[in-house]
Amino acid sequence: MSLQAPEFFAELCLPFADHAVVGKTYYAAPTPGSPLRLRIDFKGALYAGTYGGLRLAVLHPDRGEIDAVALSFRDHGTFHRRDEAHGTRPGTSRYATFDGHHQPGRPPWDGAVTTGLRDAIEQYAAVWFPSSSPANKPRRTTAPRSPLRPSRLPATARATAEPCSCPPRCLGHIRRTPSIPPLGASSSCTHASSDPLPLSPSRRPAP
Repeated sequence: MSLQAPEFFAELCLPFADHAVVGKTYYAAPTPGSPLRLRIDFKGALYAGTYGGLRLAVLHPDRGEIDAVALSFRDHGTFHRRDEAHGTRPGTSRYATFDGHHQPGRPPWDGAVTTGLRDAIEQYAAVWFPSSSPANKPRRTTAPRSPLRPSRLPATARATAEPCSCPPRCLGHIRRTPSIPPLGASSSCTHASSDPLPLSPSRRPAP
């Protein structure tokens, strides 16, 4: 019985670039330079000749299989839509499984929705192969912006950045410039303040 395994694993759209399908088994090297390998097989169901999920295993060249986990089609909703459309009830041999019986031109796992399986496989791989997780991919960063020069600042900000050469009564270098100078301010001063400091007795003009 042909399971059309290469087409099934292609349908999964796993993010591992270095992979191969041998027979009914998927192999991948998610982390370049690591001796660990990921193997995915079809897992048999309760009834003979039926498959109810996938079995994932982490392989080491010297230690062999060091971890494994089973993902059932039922738990990940793989055939939920198909079974609802066909009226397949839980407890029957066809529920959340597939076997060798299929329509001509269709794979035996026709109707499978692989989103839940793919998410579970990526989560499992992120534990043993952290660099393969999409969340750990480096993000593009932008260079920090250089501070604005006084010539590029707005007019109101340039007044605080440029030195003030006005008389002591002018507080424009520390206060915001009004659009209309107040009465009594020097016409040549562009930093006149609406709230000047009082003059000290030593600088008070003679009557």
